[in-house]
Amino acid sequence: MSDVAGAGSLIDVHSHYVPRGWPTLPGPEPRLWLDVRSEREAMMMIGSTEFRRVDERAWDAEARLRDMDADGVDLQVVSPTPVFFSYDLAPADAAGVSRILNDLALEVTAGSDRLLPFCQVPLQDADAACREVERSLSNGHLGVEIGNHVGDRDLDDEGIVTFLQHCASLGVPVFVHPWDMPSTPRSNRWMAQWLAGMPAETHLSVLALILGGVFDRVSTDLRICFAHGGGSFPFWLGRMDNAWRGRPDVIGTSEHPPSHYRDRFCVDSVVFEPAALRLLVDQMGVTQVMVGSDYPYPLGERPVGSVVHAADFLSDAERDQILGANAARWLGLGAPAGDGPESGR
Repeated sequence: MSDVAGAGSLIDVHSHYVPRGWPTLPGPEPRLWLDVRSEREAMMMIGSTEFRRVDERAWDAEARLRDMDADGVDLQVVSPTPVFFSYDLAPADAAGVSRILNDLALEVTAGSDRLLPFCQVPLQDADAACREVERSLSNGHLGVEIGNHVGDRDLDDEGIVTFLQHCASLGVPVFVHPWDMPSTPRSNRWMAQWLAGMPAETHLSVLALILGGVFDRVSTDLRICFAHGGGSFPFWLGRMDNAWRGRPDVIGTSEHPPSHYRDRFCVDSVVFEPAALRLLVDQMGVTQVMVGSDYPYPLGERPVGSVVHAADFLSDAERDQILGANAARWLGLGAPAGDGPESGR
């Protein structure tokens, strides 16, 4: 793997899987199950409602590797599809779902060291989450994907902070994905939950880490990345700093303005336009941005890394950092000399 993750590599930190062998589990309705309709196609179901159509790319390593070869991707992080998180279940039931899903993930990624499995955990219970991430790491998982909230509990919730600190102590990369967007008559049109709700959810949870004082308390060893370019956070960073200075009585408990914490987390590059990527790099620093694709879903980027390749404002060295070196460092795979955080902004 060290050869694959060397200089000039392309690493995709944001893709998802669905195990074709997902069992129909007992539990309260409506529950998640997989309606397998052919060797190459299935429908994810929630009760009797169709949730998402998936094909063999979601579970077949060979299909993934063919697409990776076509796009020039060397390594791909393979994370759960967020609908599996099961944060609404009792902790013991959610722990059971996580164990089954995480074990099936290893079947999806078996046979190729280019596919890097990330686990999920029952985040509603800190102790159970810590146990499951340890079990998964010992079985071959490289990191963990979590949702950006558990009901009304955001990332500054004490239990979630305990889990994040545990990940920092273990050296585990954490990928945060928005999920469970509010369903309202306004947000249920035009895929607005995904087009407006997801960026807002991510923005809110980055704020929770900053204004909730989490980054001031949790070890700097925490390696955490937010999906979809950090949502709307980078665009509104100036507004947040202004509010921190103008309304310190209500803005939160962070020791520094929000812009101070940009080096504490990474974001992926799923922003689709070079102009948006330029804003992202200007605000976050080139060392904090990594390629993501959201593969294999329709709102993802293909070919993987195309917006980075199209960004003519990047130098060759900066492009190489975003394409692979930053991800290699975040994943703990090693990175070429000179790509440390101090060279970013």
